[in-house]
Amino acid sequence: MTSKERARTRDILDLQEGRGPVRVLDDTEIIDVLRRARRIAVVGASANPSRPSYAVFRYLVLNGYECVPVNPNERAVLGLPAFRTLVEAADATGPFDIVDVFRRPELCVPHAREAVTIGAGCLWLQLGVVNWEAATIAASGGLSVVMDRCTAIEYRALRDRR
Repeated sequence: MTSKERARTRDILDLQEGRGPVRVLDDTEIIDVLRRARRIAVVGASANPSRPSYAVFRYLVLNGYECVPVNPNERAVLGLPAFRTLVEAADATGPFDIVDVFRRPELCVPHAREAVTIGAGCLWLQLGVVNWEAATIAASGGLSVVMDRCTAIEYRALRDRR
């Protein structure tokens, strides 16, 4: 196991065992965030139907969320115009309740900084994504933090509880 793999494993275990430097939302709080949220910026959204970010983006849109794709490599996702950055997306479309990030852990810090800059409500890092530096930036900027969770899976659980 490489040092990078060990660090990633340690970060995930710290999250699961509640030992991280930042408080992350629990199940009840995640449900509350999803109930209140209306607008979600999906960083890394893809127009490729084989990508998880496409499936989650589509699911969220079909379930009533106003989603905005943020990906410099896409022109549009599901016919919705894509933006290169969160700042561009917020300037063009308005504020976001959730910034849902589909990026490798080591690429999340700039997105956390942008989420703070635009005044988002929550930084949400997708399944398998844990970055304590990004979480610390977000929390210090007043955002709630979710890591290693999928918005679609959590929404499905919320819907099933109704």
